[in-house]
Amino acid sequence: MSKKIAGPEIERLVQLLARLPGLGPRSARKAALALLKRREDLLIPLSEAMSTAVRTIVECPVCGSLDTVSPCTICRDDRRDKSMIVVVEEMGDLWALERAAVINGTYHVLGGHLSPLDGIGPDHLNIATLVERAASGDTKEVILALNATVEGQSTAHYLTEQLAPTGVVVSRLAQGVPIGGELDYLDEGTLAAAIKARKRL
Repeated sequence: MSKKIAGPEIERLVQLLARLPGLGPRSARKAALALLKRREDLLIPLSEAMSTAVRTIVECPVCGSLDTVSPCTICRDDRRDKSMIVVVEEMGDLWALERAAVINGTYHVLGGHLSPLDGIGPDHLNIATLVERAASGDTKEVILALNATVEGQSTAHYLTEQLAPTGVVVSRLAQGVPIGGELDYLDEGTLAAAIKARKRL
């Protein structure tokens, strides 16, 4: 039985931090100590920012993204191409596409991917709203910008089946050799995808 080496408040802070992605118990302890050491310039501002986030950030009822307005800023933007919906798994994927500034359509955040082993089925994801949006008549194309994982592939296959009755064009991001990538350093799956997605010059 391990001994308690800190008060319950510190233990709770460590336990909560350990729930964050990428933080195990040891990393959570280091993060907690860093926060406590820098109380004035880090811990207090962070706690205030988190309190504000709890009060003000909401999920967009249209696309499922997070913002302080509802519908979200992107859904409200009249300069966006409303006929195009880019489907992503998580908010981080949306932010990555926005940083790249290569798409001027709207988005749809699923909130994850299908994973039967983890008990995540279609009802756990934001899929029904996507099908409704696609069937509304305003949408011409749905781009599946899902991760190139087994779960991402199975989710894309399921979405393609669900979207088929709407009549919209369903496409996927190209997969294969990245710009600047050397063939010798790429895995077999990436090379296979690059061969299958080849284009005529």
